[in-house]
Amino acid sequence: MKARGAAMIGLLALALVSCGGGKPPAKVDAQTEKEQALERARHDAFGTQVQALDKAKAMQDDMNKKAQAGLDKADEASK
Repeated sequence: MKARGAAMIGLLALALVSCGGGKPPAKVDAQTEKEQALERARHDAFGTQVQALDKAKAMQDDMNKKAQAGLDKADEASK
């Protein structure tokens, strides 16, 4: 009985080792995966939320540019 159990454990271990012997998983760049996931999200169920987030970020960038231009203009006027 013990020999049979040991043989089964050995076969199980051999099977587990042989299953993992295939090709290694592909290396994934985290930044690339993040960009691809965001692009998929734009077209999935959360598309409107992601698009709204994109618009908000663009609006923030625009406001920052305008604020910086105003500061630059004020600096020039004060000289």
